[in-house]
Amino acid sequence: METLSIALPALSEAIGLISQPIVLGYLVLGVVMGLSIGVFPGLGGIAGLSLLLPFMFGMDPVLGLALMIGMVAVVPTSDTFASVLMGIPGSSASQATVLDGFPMAKKGEAARALSAAFASSLFGGLVGATFLTVFILIARPLVLAFGLPEMLMVTILGLSMVAILAGRVVWKGLAAAGLGLMVGTIGEADAGGSLRMATYDLPYLTDGLKLVIVGLGIFAVPEIVSLLRQDSSISKSATLGSGWMEGVRDWFRNIWLSMRCSIIGVMVGVIPGLGGSVVDWISYGHAVQTTKDKSQFGKGEIRGIVGPESSNNAKEGGGLVPTLLFGIPGSGSMAIFIGAIALLGSGDIEVGPAMLKNNLDITYSIVWLLALANVVGTVLCIASSGMIARLTTIRFTLVAPFLFMLIAFAAFQSGQNLADLVALFVIGLIGIFLRRFDWSRPAFLIGFVLSNPAETFTNQAYQIAASRFRKSFEEGIDYIFSPIVIVLLIVTVLSVFFGLRQAKMLQAEGDVKSGSKRAPVTFLLVVTAYLAVAVINASFIPNYAFTDKVFPLFVGSVALVCCLILVFQMMMKPEADVIFADKEAQGEDADAPHGLWSTLAWFAGLLALSALFGFIIALALFLVSFFRVRAQVSWTKAVLLAACGIGFMLVMAGALNRDFPPGLLQSLVDLPWPLT
Repeated sequence: METLSIALPALSEAIGLISQPIVLGYLVLGVVMGLSIGVFPGLGGIAGLSLLLPFMFGMDPVLGLALMIGMVAVVPTSDTFASVLMGIPGSSASQATVLDGFPMAKKGEAARALSAAFASSLFGGLVGATFLTVFILIARPLVLAFGLPEMLMVTILGLSMVAILAGRVVWKGLAAAGLGLMVGTIGEADAGGSLRMATYDLPYLTDGLKLVIVGLGIFAVPEIVSLLRQDSSISKSATLGSGWMEGVRDWFRNIWLSMRCSIIGVMVGVIPGLGGSVVDWISYGHAVQTTKDKSQFGKGEIRGIVGPESSNNAKEGGGLVPTLLFGIPGSGSMAIFIGAIALLGSGDIEVGPAMLKNNLDITYSIVWLLALANVVGTVLCIASSGMIARLTTIRFTLVAPFLFMLIAFAAFQSGQNLADLVALFVIGLIGIFLRRFDWSRPAFLIGFVLSNPAETFTNQAYQIAASRFRKSFEEGIDYIFSPIVIVLLIVTVLSVFFGLRQAKMLQAEGDVKSGSKRAPVTFLLVVTAYLAVAVINASFIPNYAFTDKVFPLFVGSVALVCCLILVFQMMMKPEADVIFADKEAQGEDADAPHGLWSTLAWFAGLLALSALFGFIIALALFLVSFFRVRAQVSWTKAVLLAACGIGFMLVMAGALNRDFPPGLLQSLVDLPWPLT
């Protein structure tokens, strides 16, 4: 009763604050900015909030919060456009949506996929806001109950989704996940600072690879190259399907899945540091596990959209729990959000327990601004989805160079280093081969995303558990096997058990036909060689830095065993077996009018020109030559399209206060922006 007596007046004051027309105006402005940012691949809430930071100084707290919440809430909604229409993850929270959303777009059902995603996002956002309302005062014990063992188990639960996403050949899926985990260990170890597969002679690798680069390389580059080889539109037909109302009905038919995935999103969002990187994969795995007919997943199954999209918006509400209650950012965007709050007004608003005590009305204003932003954002997205979905009927050769331009710019922003573009190209090449030989790209990405938290939580939990065991066996066991850990362990075991039984029915890359033995075996041997080198490299780490070597040694050894099993199976099985799947053997890739290497050479050319002349000059040369030679348009049209692309880049970089990759020319000549 005491809690209600405090909460109800605060709720009433919050409603009064956010119902002011000027507050609603700022909210809509934030929503429009968030939609504009989210549409572009690789630019998420962090980029958007960074853009707003300079304007937060001294702004009225409620107006500033309305602007920020409007932007943060709808980025996970609008990033669906890139995932569905282009096969490019709009952000880390929309990676799983690509698996079924993009195939629907290629079948001419883009509007249906988008509207189902938006309806799911709206529902998830409202569930997240409702959860935040109820738990804003009572969630403290729940968040505090999650220590290192519990967070480690949530990470392992995320990794268990590999079982359901492994594909027709389980060993390939497990090896792909192991490869992703090992790629995630590249660089300086967090615990002792030892270098793994890196050297100070090449400083770029010491910081490891960024998620933006790996996500774009594994999913975006392979799909862009594949579609560019076809020289046709994304959608095979000019129709957009049955429209947005059909998608809304799809969501309503799967409302209980949407409810469950929204709850998953909220609960994962509450745990700092996991959030959008893993929640969509957990929800996607749940959608697969709870569907009787799994044959359509990866080919355009609507439940593969409803699940992830419900959870990735709901997790925003969950992510605000540790942010507002303890000042612990649940994600990178929440970290900037905390910093921005400190700039508002006279600087007297401070997130954490003090905010709940002194500014409960402001706290609840945030909650309901979040709910309103989801409603406004979803209405705008649904209203424009039919028009935007028509992008899928445009000849892809006219779209691809702009996509190369966008993902190169997004990749560069992750580290502000020309090597970011080289890393994007290399990871893109890995993604192309994973796709070609039917290795699970989602499994690889899950492994990469969870590599760092899995190692960190394992090392820290091990050190604390060891000290507890030295005191007494009972104290150590109590620390490791808390009630929450036991529940999560049971869920994980069940997930792996049922996932492995059902994985063969899930074809993430479609029905890939078998080819000759040579190419699949060669790729397997290359992967095996890399894993062997990585394991040997980790074994050379001195024993005094044991915590730096044990994780890559264990993971690499398991992945090596999976690869050796695959080698043995390839020796024993006939050429027609599914283990020799190769997209170049039969199907759209095999029949494509343009070759893989000649198509990839265009992207490589953009990188080479950027290294010589800087990004803007290189982009001008690349766009004009691509449109003239590959797209075979007139010189006038080629120059006009190139000018539009460069103009757009300049406006976006200027608005976000970003630079472009410099080249050799910039080191020799002092040039003005944007040529600098």
